Amino acid sequence: MFTQEQQIIETKIKEFCAANDIPLAELKWQPIPFSGEWGFATSFFQTAANEARAGKGGKPVPQRAQEMAEQVKGQIGSVDGISRIDAVKGYLNLYFSTSAYASRVVDEVLASGLDFGRGAKKNERVMVEYAQPNTHHSFHIGHARNTILGEVLARLVEFAGFETIRASYPGDLGLGVITVMWIYEKLYKGQEPEGVHERGQWLAKLYVEATAMLEKQENETPEQTAQREAYDAERREMYRKWDTGDKYVRELWKATREWSLEELRDVLKMLDVKMDVWFYESDVDEPSKVIVDELIARDIATDERPQGGAVIVKIDEKLGLTKEKYRTNVILRRDGTTLYLTKDLALAKVKFEKYHVDRSIYVVDVRQSLHLQQAFAILKLWGFPQAEKCYHLGYGFVSLPEGAMSARRGRVVLFKDVADEAVKRVLLVETEKSADIPPEERGKIAYQIGMGALVYSMLSVDNNKDIVFDINEALSFDGRTGPYIQNAYVRANSILKKAGTLNVQRSTFNYELTKHEIELIELISRFPQTVEQAANEYRPLVMAAYAYDLANTFHSFYHAVNVLQTEDEKIRNARLLLVMAAKQTIENALRLLDIQAPEVM
Repeated sequence: MFTQEQQIIETKIKEFCAANDIPLAELKWQPIPFSGEWGFATSFFQTAANEARAGKGGKPVPQRAQEMAEQVKGQIGSVDGISRIDAVKGYLNLYFSTSAYASRVVDEVLASGLDFGRGAKKNERVMVEYAQPNTHHSFHIGHARNTILGEVLARLVEFAGFETIRASYPGDLGLGVITVMWIYEKLYKGQEPEGVHERGQWLAKLYVEATAMLEKQENETPEQTAQREAYDAERREMYRKWDTGDKYVRELWKATREWSLEELRDVLKMLDVKMDVWFYESDVDEPSKVIVDELIARDIATDERPQGGAVIVKIDEKLGLTKEKYRTNVILRRDGTTLYLTKDLALAKVKFEKYHVDRSIYVVDVRQSLHLQQAFAILKLWGFPQAEKCYHLGYGFVSLPEGAMSARRGRVVLFKDVADEAVKRVLLVETEKSADIPPEERGKIAYQIGMGALVYSMLSVDNNKDIVFDINEALSFDGRTGPYIQNAYVRANSILKKAGTLNVQRSTFNYELTKHEIELIELISRFPQTVEQAANEYRPLVMAAYAYDLANTFHSFYHAVNVLQTEDEKIRNARLLLVMAAKQTIENALRLLDIQAPEVM
């Protein structure tokens, strides 16, 4: 927003430091909170510290930093748009006149519209991997947390200027998948229900039933033990046939897998998620075995199969670490079968070589932290420079008030059930208070609000923390919720509708601003910086918290500042433009959070 002035001043600082042989550190600018004036500042402490390390300066770092700030201030002189410059405690502070700053912020928002806050194009390609439940199950609320975190992160890094690829990597093989296929083939073939979600949820029920049949029970009789062992033998024989490429078993696998994928695609559509790339665990199973041979040939992996062992990577030893950090890891079992780690290495190779990814972000629960750190370390040993920019966005568990979820026990909350309940509850309220709105429009609004409540409930808690999912809390419209933020947008929209056409093109704030106007302008001005922070730190919570703060500030402004009844036309116009800017910024924040902005509610 103030890049032109910032660049002019940075150039003068660099010229001064170059002329005086000062090792200038990276200049990091930060806004100065309003205290009669707005501004931004940069520190010379790191530069003074660099100089001291180089054996120059000869003064304590704080004293030298202040001296530099004063010298730079003397060199800069006057800059258009800057009202004054101060050197205080090692910082260079630049200030704007209040009216000029307010106008600049509002005009920038209105000129940029949906692009307000968008970062400059970066020369890096990012792949975000998320929305990847195992097939032959059903999409539950824990999967929803993964998907929402991944989608919002993808939107943030994309808006910050990175070329972004969205990727899903569903687990579509393993004994759990075969378990569902076995019971379907044995007891339920041809009995599958109609409907995308009905079929997906039915597969999950089959898994629960099959697990109960295959688990050892207390005090089971010899006959029951024999029956259970026979069932397990049948299941494992089906797994063997799948592994050898048996045509019938493979066709059964593809058909039942597609039922799960149909449900997943429909859920992603509900969440407005559009995947660019679909990887499948089964696709990288065979290629990963070839990779193991390459790692052995390059002396990264050790083949202990001749001694009855497995293929391992002694990660710490290969990296030259004296203290255990990554441990030794198996990448191929002695029977020649792969592990999750093996397949993750194969998938990373595809990402880097086929899709030319510079940064790879894995949205995976916190239980996989060590696993992914081991994968990144092996990728580094393998010679991929991108390994340094692989990142694990871990997230905590989603449990229920009655305890942990368990697909094996059938104790899960299905996403579709929660979404339907959310929309149903909102529709009841909308029908009561908005009888003048056509029914089809009420349905759309209810969907926007219900989904907004559900999505924000997954974003308002730090991703590292666990969530106890309570549907009543998630659908509450009071406090830190999605509907509260949506309502701020609706209120802004209502003011502008009542105002009618506004013919003023540029804002003028040459009057004494109220406390609420100042707070609103300041928060709006922070939006681009917040986008950068959330994207650079890979933290959706940063944007979720900002959106709530902005909505809260607008609600306070709405109640305290008279906009439409202001007698002075210039003040009225300025305030209306401020409302327009607030509405646009709220909309942009909601879009980044994968939440729609309803026009009324």
